[in-house]
Parts: sequence; C-alpha cells; structure tokens
Amino acid sequence: MRTRALFLSLALALGTSLPLLAQDDNNQDKTAGDQSQSDQAKKDQKIKHDGGKNDVDAIGNRKVGGVDWYSLEKEVRMGKEYSMQLEQSMRMVQDPVVNEYINRIGQNLVRNSDAKVPFTIKVVDSDEVNAFALPGGFFYVNSGLILAADEEAELAGVMAHEIAHVAARHATRGATKSELANIMTIPLIFVGGGIGYAARQAVGIGLPLTFMKFSRGFEAEADYLGLQYMYKSGYDPNAFVAFFEKLEAQEKKKPGTLSKAFASHPQTPDRIQKSQEEIATILPAREQYIVSTSEFDQVKARLAAIENRHKVEDQKDSNKPTLRRTASNTSSKDGDKKDDDRPTLKRRDQ
Repeated sequence: MRTRALFLSLALALGTSLPLLAQDDNNQDKTAGDQSQSDQAKKDQKIKHDGGKNDVDAIGNRKVGGVDWYSLEKEVRMGKEYSMQLEQSMRMVQDPVVNEYINRIGQNLVRNSDAKVPFTIKVVDSDEVNAFALPGGFFYVNSGLILAADEEAELAGVMAHEIAHVAARHATRGATKSELANIMTIPLIFVGGGIGYAARQAVGIGLPLTFMKFSRGFEAEADYLGLQYMYKSGYDPNAFVAFFEKLEAQEKKKPGTLSKAFASHPQTPDRIQKSQEEIATILPAREQYIVSTSEFDQVKARLAAIENRHKVEDQKDSNKPTLRRTASNTSSKDGDKKDDDRPTLKRRDQ
C-alpha cells in the first residue's frame, strides 16, 4: 500500500492523471493474464504434440518400437525369404481387380502409418478370417477376411493392425528379445551340480511364458497403433471395435472356436474396452468418416463368385469317388421302375 501511495504522489507531482495510471495497471493485469493463457496453451500443445505414441498428428515422423538388433535392410531381406517360401505353399487370388483394390486400401494405410519400409500386399485364397504381415512389409490378406467384413472400415481396421506390427517392428524386436533371453541363460551353464540343472530347467519352462507375454504386449500395441492409422486414413475407428464384437459374438455362439487362433492375442472383451478408451481419449472426433464404399460391395461380390467357382473346380478335380443319383426314373418291360445308374442283378440260366 505504501508503494502504491508513493506512485500516486509521484503521478500527481508530475501531472499524470489517475485514470491513465489505472489504465496502466489494467494493461499490466491483462498482459499477465494473456501470458498465463499463452503458457497454458503452450503446455497443452506440448502435451498433445510431443511426438510420442499418443500424438496422432506426428504419425510418420515419430519412432515407435524398442530394443532391436536388426537393421531395416536385414528385416526386408528376411521377410522376402519367408514370403517366397510361404507363397509356394499358398494359393493366391490372381484376380487383378481384387488385388488392386486391396493393395490400394493397404497402401493408403501405410502412407498414414509409422512404417519405414515399402509394402507388398497380396490376397490369399483362404476361408480363414485372418491377415498376416511378415517382417519387411510383406503383407497377406485372406479372402475369408474380405468376405467376413461388412464394411470397408472393418477390413481397413484389421489391415491397419497388421501394418502396425511391421511399423513397430514386432518381428525383429521379438527376435532380439529371444536372443537376449538366451544370452541370459548362458551363465547357468557354468553352474554345476543339481542347483544348476534345476535353474536351467526353470528357465526352460519360463521362456515360453515370457514370449507369450511379449506377444500379447505386441498385439495390444498393434491395436493401439492400428486404430490411429485407420483414423488418420479417414476411417471410422469404431469399425475396429465392431469387428472385435463380431469375434466375441462368435466365441459366445461356439465357445473355443477362437481360443487357438487368438491364443497370443489379448482377450476380446479387453481389446474392445482398450480400443474404446483410446477412441475417447486420444482420437479427436471428426464430423465425417469413411465407413464403406460401393466399390467394397462390388469387389466382395466379385471375390465371392471367384471363391464359389474355385470350390466347384476343386470338387471336379478331386480324386475321391463320388456318388450321383439321377432324378428321372425309367420303366422296364415288366413294369418295374429302376434308376438308370442303379446296378441290376440278372439270374443266369442253369
């Protein structure tokens, strides 16, 4: 108060008006308020755009992954070798329209991801509802997945999940962890006696459980990143949740049908919950999303026709004996009705 009174006296002595002094005080308060708001805005901006896994705007310019002993070049070479081996034992869908459409969806997702390698995307002729990606961007989509999806966004969600595996380099990170785990067992070799044997046995039992945990963690991370990639590409992220709800309904209808195929995946209800939380907290709401397209329906119908034709051809080429019964019957001279293809017995005169 004494300080303010001193300034007032000085202002009167210099002929400065009191309203002007009050205005200066108001300007100082306003400047302080603006500075506070600016600091808060910068703080919010830093939290939102920190380049981390939660920063959707930084997709493509951020590094996702962890400890990895493999270079990108080695990862691509490894994936190419695996893909050549696999394609020798798989039947591929050769239709150019189906392949071009699936490749276009996939490449759009890749452009909106953190992947650092080019992708080669092909369609596998398989009824299994699945898709899988090899190291280095060699990506395969089963025809069963395309036919099971009700919307393009559902298909894109599963594809984004697999692209996330490659972007986060889960294959080579898993191999690195495997090598690290093996290195950790080396000192046990030099432990003699029963204690050393027991320790080796314990480690041998524990390793598969550890790797299963790694795999479940990778699947959860692929869910997390895949949601961001499909959102960045313009798709409705809720379609990802809808797909898992289908899996959950299928599991309830036929318990155990998914347990083997998804043994390394987190439980479906848990994945649904985690995905819903991410959509609500990480992904800003948009006015419009891509849900489906007329092209999706056309390609799906085309693929269904191809699959049906393949099934008919497979039945014709089968070496298994088949039984055929004609619908029409003929009458014999004695009035008995006999099927054309039914064998007859004739008594030989003695």
